[in-house]
Amino acid sequence: MGNGVLDLPQIPVRVVLAGGGDQVDFFIRGYSNTKFSFFGWDVYLTTTHISMIIVIAAILIFAVCANHAIKNANPNKVPGPFLNVVELIVESLDGMVKGTMGPKKALAFRNYVSALFLFILACNLSGLLGLRPPTADFGVTFPLAVITWVMIQYNGFKYQGMGKIKALFEPIFLFFPMNLISEFSTPVSMSLRLFGNILSGTVMMGLLYGLLPRVLTLIWPAALHAYLDVFSGCIQAYVFCMLTMSFVSDAIGEDA
Repeated sequence: MGNGVLDLPQIPVRVVLAGGGDQVDFFIRGYSNTKFSFFGWDVYLTTTHISMIIVIAAILIFAVCANHAIKNANPNKVPGPFLNVVELIVESLDGMVKGTMGPKKALAFRNYVSALFLFILACNLSGLLGLRPPTADFGVTFPLAVITWVMIQYNGFKYQGMGKIKALFEPIFLFFPMNLISEFSTPVSMSLRLFGNILSGTVMMGLLYGLLPRVLTLIWPAALHAYLDVFSGCIQAYVFCMLTMSFVSDAIGEDA
């Protein structure tokens, strides 16, 4: 110790991260050997693209198997376990859409909402398989929210006509700027909610695996996976679809 300053030994970061943390990576990575040129921009195949390809492939395989099981089902025999799971998923999603939008509106939107829910849920749960969840990328959640926003505007003008424009000036014309901002903020808020929740779970698990010794990573993080991946993933998929149904249903109106 000299000049009133305590000299402490420098502790390497690798010692603090207790083995294995230097290999944890929750960032989006691009692969340089998959570069494409798109209108003068260099586009790379990233971890998000790979995760989405795997998720979509898994959903398509499940859909093909479910279709085959339904077409070849014998009505005189008790359904097998797989067919029971398929029926449970279909009935649950159908009931969710009918309960929120009503039987009449549900006929037009149940296929889209069901596909949206399954896609978001599969993306959220892909972290359990060691993938980086595609919904932890704003480039995935924002287009999903834009699709919902387009459906809101289309159905608003279809069923309300010019009343959709008139509503921007209610209750008085001074509220027009706020109503307009509120209208365009819908896709931003929906996408950021989903993106932020999934990304925070991805970052937290990445940091946890980086700070814990390798032995403890085999046991203790399981509880956090159950919450951050399974529980939170299911909740966020449900919330996104509920907001989609609520906004579209409000745009259609009660008289439709």
